[in-house]
Amino acid sequence: MTRASCAPSKEERELVREGRRFLIAVTFSLIAIALIAMPTGIGTIALPPVAALGLIGFVFLVLRAQGLWIASLSAAGLGVLAGALLLYRETLGLTLVTPWLVGALAVVLVFGVARHILLMAVQALRRGILNQHVLLEAGAFAGLGGGAIGLALEPTSYPTAPFFAVAVMVATYHLFSEWLSLIVKTRSSQAVKRLLDLQPDVARVVRNGREEETSIEAVKIGDLARIRPGERLPVDGEVVEGHSAVDQALVTGEPIPVERSVGDSVIGGSMNGTGTLLVRVTAVGEASFLQRVAREVEDARALKPGLLHLVDRILVVYTPTVLSIAALAALGWIVLPWMLGAELDLQRAVFAGLSVLVMGYPCAVGISAPLSIVRGAGEAAERGILMRTGEAFQGYRLVRQIAFDKTGTLTEGKPRLIEIEAVGVDDRDLIAVVAAAEAVSEHPLADAIVTAAFERGITPPDVTHFEAVPGKGVGARVGGETVLAGSPRFVAESGVDLGPLVPRIEALESAGRTVIAVARDGRPLGLLALGDTLRPEAVEAVAALKQAGLRTVLMTGDNERNARRVAAELGIEAVHAGILPGEKAELIRRLQQDGRVAMVGDGINDAPALMQADVGIAMGGGTDIAIDSADIIILSNRLDAVVTAREISRRSYRKMVQNVGLAFLFNGIGVPLAATGLVYPVWAMVAMAVSVTAIFFNSLWGRPSLFFQAILSVGKPVALEKP
Repeated sequence: MTRASCAPSKEERELVREGRRFLIAVTFSLIAIALIAMPTGIGTIALPPVAALGLIGFVFLVLRAQGLWIASLSAAGLGVLAGALLLYRETLGLTLVTPWLVGALAVVLVFGVARHILLMAVQALRRGILNQHVLLEAGAFAGLGGGAIGLALEPTSYPTAPFFAVAVMVATYHLFSEWLSLIVKTRSSQAVKRLLDLQPDVARVVRNGREEETSIEAVKIGDLARIRPGERLPVDGEVVEGHSAVDQALVTGEPIPVERSVGDSVIGGSMNGTGTLLVRVTAVGEASFLQRVAREVEDARALKPGLLHLVDRILVVYTPTVLSIAALAALGWIVLPWMLGAELDLQRAVFAGLSVLVMGYPCAVGISAPLSIVRGAGEAAERGILMRTGEAFQGYRLVRQIAFDKTGTLTEGKPRLIEIEAVGVDDRDLIAVVAAAEAVSEHPLADAIVTAAFERGITPPDVTHFEAVPGKGVGARVGGETVLAGSPRFVAESGVDLGPLVPRIEALESAGRTVIAVARDGRPLGLLALGDTLRPEAVEAVAALKQAGLRTVLMTGDNERNARRVAAELGIEAVHAGILPGEKAELIRRLQQDGRVAMVGDGINDAPALMQADVGIAMGGGTDIAIDSADIIILSNRLDAVVTAREISRRSYRKMVQNVGLAFLFNGIGVPLAATGLVYPVWAMVAMAVSVTAIFFNSLWGRPSLFFQAILSVGKPVALEKP
């Protein structure tokens, strides 16, 4: 029984909060539109319902994950509310108080619902940073200021309520861009929580000769814990009784369970095999292996370098430019008439300054990156690739080095029969004899041999007697003859002369193979060499990455000999063997001194390195903790998808550049026009809405379903195919 993972993650809670803020803002916007709409011409008649329908559609999408009925009724309810206000505002006597009502909505939205954005803008100004938040607040305060002038001075035909509505709409659009960005990020999960979930929440502790279940928090160093077959170890400790094969892949990353008996150490979170173990606890709490790796993941997350986005770089220049133009436009329409002796046109000066701020607000720029990521993520998903973060899109195309874990990433991750050395019999007979002897065993190597027999259409003969020698091999009676199969040392110690096979055994072991010697009635029958094989697509994938100019690196917990052999077969340049989880993350940090690094892995031991790398890539058939620590997940579990992901990253970045260029084209045309003071602030908002629409069309042209699928997928688990 492991720890439950029912609590929502920080990202999920943040998305829920932002979704609520957006829904409130949309409601305020619908009310504001209904109150200020003046249907006197074709444009003014069509604009309110079109804008309202768009906002109502977003309400439906935000709530769709809560259920079809909830989303439908909520959207319909808001539509009815907006329609009723539009049709019956005069009957309800709202016309005279409309400026005050819309002003109240603007104040509540800017200072209440979107207060967090105001605080971020203030913090940015204190640090001397002029970013998108600052520009938003400038536009919002411009609307508030314009409305306040109308309430205070009450000039004739002055658009007091529309100015307040501008503040409402600007804040709503910004909350939309914030929410859209969170959708892109939210499908990342809680790596540390998943890691700690590997540890059972109870342990069977033996005290005073009695076995009792105890919460893991109550276990102390020195306690004796009993672990039954097939259970996950709840504690780190030392075996004091029993023998079993323990799957410790989270430590070494290697596929073959290790034999553990009295005096050997075991690690919490490992999976026990077929034996029962009595373990003396040696580490608990923060000192346990799982807790240490969890800290390493968090440290890597904290140290992971931020990526400077294209939009951020542009806004560094764009924001002060817009603010300067707005100030100059307002001052220009005040100072120039005075200098020329003409009549002062205060309304035109206010319109010029405010319209520049509204037209210059880069909402379209803010959504350009998230939308291009949504498009790219959808295309990637169709190729069996999940790109979970914006960093994956921004960073993967810039990577110059790519580091691979070995087992389960470059290799299949499970033992297979690779070579056969028969003595006095043919290969099929040798396999049949060993498969018969191993058929009753539950050891992974035995499974590999039996699988190899069935793949070759070999039916093992009947076994009349079977005996397993833990950690060494098996003995069996097959066809009336005694068969031994196990380590060369085990067979030799049983009185079988393996002298002629010793050179071959040494050669196979030097090549990183696990060798099983076979004897029948005291005579050697041959050798079976097992090992982890390369993925079929590994050679081509590594070659393609090298051709693209990336430096390839192999890092593994396996020994130097095996690592060098795999690297030579694949053409990988740099090799680092015998690396532990924390050392992998440190190695990634060293590699980052020479440029951006991507890390490809699949095991728990890869999690800190995946988090530390500029771009972490996890194989979909790997462990949940590795998947949760990565930016890109290869759902198809094919290594060549690593190459495809980089191509999609490059295309996605080009799409974002197009979006940003298109957005600034609108702003570049609109801002000078707004500076003339002839653009009504509400029409500046309309122009901004048009630019947003254009970005939507460019991002999702031909594939609008990608956007809707991204929204509807929020809060749902990522389905991974396990091999």
